[in-house]
Amino acid sequence: MSLVLSLLLVGQAKAADYVIGEGDGLDIAVWGIKELSFFVKVRPDGKITVPGLGDVTASGFTPTGLQGSLTDKLKDLVKNPIVTVTVREITNSKIYIFGGGIKSGIYDLTRKSSLLQVLCSIGEVKTADLKKSYLLRNGKKLKEDFYRLFVEGDLKDDVEVVSGDAIFMPLLLDKNVYVLGAVTTPKSIEYREGMTVMEAILESGGFTKFASQNDTMIRRKTGAKEETIEVKAKEITKYGDFSQNVKLKPGDYIIVKESIF
Repeated sequence: MSLVLSLLLVGQAKAADYVIGEGDGLDIAVWGIKELSFFVKVRPDGKITVPGLGDVTASGFTPTGLQGSLTDKLKDLVKNPIVTVTVREITNSKIYIFGGGIKSGIYDLTRKSSLLQVLCSIGEVKTADLKKSYLLRNGKKLKEDFYRLFVEGDLKDDVEVVSGDAIFMPLLLDKNVYVLGAVTTPKSIEYREGMTVMEAILESGGFTKFASQNDTMIRRKTGAKEETIEVKAKEITKYGDFSQNVKLKPGDYIIVKESIF
């Protein structure tokens, strides 16, 4: 079963689990009784007014739960009442999406939703740093790093989102890798997930005849920390030692030195 189909089935299964809240608009209908079929908004106190019953608590119920509650209450007024409750307007459940890597906005929760479902709904995330993204709930980080979930499809990393949650997605500051030194065309290359040092060198035209292939290095900065990774590239091209074919990260500088001979 495909991931998209799985998400659709989960969404359909959970649609009836929506929890009614203040401000939501409800269609209430009692079969066969026109006076008990009406539209009503849930007041700030969480209640609605039902003809013949007066004020009834609606907030905190699912539509199915409210149907059951109204059915019980109406039994003294109506013989075998058949009640339906439909949520027409949802204003209560929202989550907030912000950060430099994504278009900020408000997402309406029309049903129970997971983090993955929200990420699939908000559009392009190429400019967002998924590894530094996080989910906030009541001012605390509930979930950090969306990369395994959204890119690698690790559904064990998925979590349910609830009203009031905030998703922060910062800008991916440097999306390129840079190839310098003894290559045919020194250049910057847009980073791709899984890119290796040899892929970047080949995209830069390969080594020049003056290149000292085993004197290749990667300069990498992680926060305030800088490191240099030595790469013996000749071991890759001549002997097939792919342990030397280091995976790159955005912002890496690849420097190929020239031979002194």
